[in-house]
Amino acid sequence: MTDTLLTDALVEEATKKSGLVWVRGTGPARALWHVWHDGAAHVVGDGPGEQPLPGLVDGAAAEVTVRSKDKGGRIVSWTAVVRQLTPGTEEWDAAVAELKGKRLNAPDGEAVPDRWARECRVLRLDPRTATTALPDGSLAAAPLPSPATTRRPAPAALPKLLFRRKKKR
Repeated sequence: MTDTLLTDALVEEATKKSGLVWVRGTGPARALWHVWHDGAAHVVGDGPGEQPLPGLVDGAAAEVTVRSKDKGGRIVSWTAVVRQLTPGTEEWDAAVAELKGKRLNAPDGEAVPDRWARECRVLRLDPRTATTALPDGSLAAAPLPSPATTRRPAPAALPKLLFRRKKKR
């Protein structure tokens, strides 16, 4: 009984303090921003300008890995049941109020809950098994495909062109 309470407390405190959690549904794990509210992690996404939530299906299980905010290493992993919240319900309103407070740079400011109700999914990740064993080795994987690109090196002559001094006449 005591072990269960301590483990539940570890899951809650670690998840509350971490800005990101790694969540794996049916596909690869993704880093998602979240809020901890009412005993579960809540995420919003799958809409324009929001984080993608692929592989997270209502009623399915997901594995959540929590990282340390200070060092970035894994602290705890736990299994969650995914539940999609219905817009307009008390539960949805409470979760969205918390999410709205943590959403950085929302393009529509105060109107964000209306947009989320129309275009996004708000998911509740309810902890089921307190913890899963952390792996011994590295879980490093190749980056997921993205339209982002890496900056190319500057041409060798560019610094001379940019910083040359004007000749005195």
